[in-house]
Amino acid sequence: MVRVGVHVSIAGSIAQSVGRAEKAGCDTFQIFSRNPRGWACKPLAEEDVSAFRRALDRTDIRPVVDHMPYLPNPATPKDDLYEKSVETLMTELERCRVLGIPYLVTHLGHHPGAGIEEGRARVIAAVNRALDTAEGDVMLLLENTAGEKNGVGSTFEDIRAVIDGIELPEKTGVCFDTCHAFAAGYDLRTEDAIRDVLERFNDIIGLDMLKVVHLNDTKGDLGSGLDRHEHIGLGYIGRNGFAHILKNEVFRARPLICETPVDERRDDAGNIAVVRELAGS
Repeated sequence: MVRVGVHVSIAGSIAQSVGRAEKAGCDTFQIFSRNPRGWACKPLAEEDVSAFRRALDRTDIRPVVDHMPYLPNPATPKDDLYEKSVETLMTELERCRVLGIPYLVTHLGHHPGAGIEEGRARVIAAVNRALDTAEGDVMLLLENTAGEKNGVGSTFEDIRAVIDGIELPEKTGVCFDTCHAFAAGYDLRTEDAIRDVLERFNDIIGLDMLKVVHLNDTKGDLGSGLDRHEHIGLGYIGRNGFAHILKNEVFRARPLICETPVDERRDDAGNIAVVRELAGS
């Protein structure tokens, strides 16, 4: 069976995320290690780190994934924002090391008019600076983006160009977001389309680089450039699309993290249940 989970809140303390993941029925889960909407963060208290590690050790939930906050933009041409973005990336890699979290997911950001090549160059420099100072074995995962205006990382070729500039590629992988891929024009609705997308991914990036999947349906149609997540099976990829995705051995072999809504239609446990149903059908 697949290993599936959701993004979990750390409200109260980071250790409480483990219990929330268990309650939702997670085999794996993702967190923000800090407030994702601000620049400042409190240092991790030793007792919180110990409590998180102890709670996790009592479970079979693996792996835990951390996600970068919302504000950093490593593709920006604005020097002040860029420096804060690099510093945040460095800090978050260290927080992952301390917490024992193996993967940190990052978006590649936007270049507001500077051009895709300049944006990529800024991302490459930011990643190289951060990985050069990082201790431990934390892997930085580059997440594909949804094809929005001035975005970096919406195509496999774009991600490959960034990877080619990274000086420590062994510390780098990819997080594949199904909503983002579909919005960027990669069709995931049929068995043949999924096979073609993964063959293209393998040819350009390499499947060995694919470490984590963000499993999200989408409120935008194919190629819309709209980054709006939807419940599994209720969006434009649809139930049949996810049935094909979840029968594919490439996807089945990776940790699957749902970043889906919580509303009157379905909660986190409900999306996990749908994923398991479709994966087993």
